[in-house]
Amino acid sequence: MIDLYTSATPNGWKASVTLEELGLAYQVRAIELSKQEQKEPWFLAINPNGRIPAIVDREVGDFPVFESGAIMIYLAEKTGRLMPKDVKSRSRVIQWLMFQMGGIGPMMGQANVFFRYWNEKYQPAIDRYQHESKRLITVLDRQLKDHEYLAGDYSIADIANYCWVRTHKWSGVSIDGLNHVQRWIKVIEERPAVQRGIKVPVDLDALRRGDGEGAKRVVENAQKIVQR
Repeated sequence: MIDLYTSATPNGWKASVTLEELGLAYQVRAIELSKQEQKEPWFLAINPNGRIPAIVDREVGDFPVFESGAIMIYLAEKTGRLMPKDVKSRSRVIQWLMFQMGGIGPMMGQANVFFRYWNEKYQPAIDRYQHESKRLITVLDRQLKDHEYLAGDYSIADIANYCWVRTHKWSGVSIDGLNHVQRWIKVIEERPAVQRGIKVPVDLDALRRGDGEGAKRVVENAQKIVQR
């Protein structure tokens, strides 16, 4: 059994979708970020950085793993799935995983902060992060022009990038004209394991759909996190 400490964020979905795709037994411990639960001593013992997601693998002596990409690699190697074993193919998957972790995630995350969550609107910052997010998604589009998936077969690289790119509207980033990315999103979002994983620990899409009260609460909770 694996304990998953998570919240409804793209990085959290990376772990839950991977667990669902691999069919691993896990139990969810939802972390309330707006209450700074991730900064409490018991959680810092699992993840010294005080961020979600994190897992504890109870099958191997309560082994903790933090950082979403590291979790994905650990689970893929534990099961021998979602990542090839030969050196070159494995490297391709890790390259696109790192692309998400070093580019897509940080840029879209900052677009969210300045476009959605910051109390004051600073348009140069909004433009900067939205434009860079669009540029990075365009890189994915070029790769997907001649490839069904990012690095050969469906892998943790696709899961990682999908979990962020699927939220492009929330970041204020259009993917109009990026037909290969649109095709890729549609293929992945039809996977039953993905549909289950992105509802862990709650269905955030349902909460923030449109600009109603649900979306307002999501923004208010996020503001408590980013401005501390």
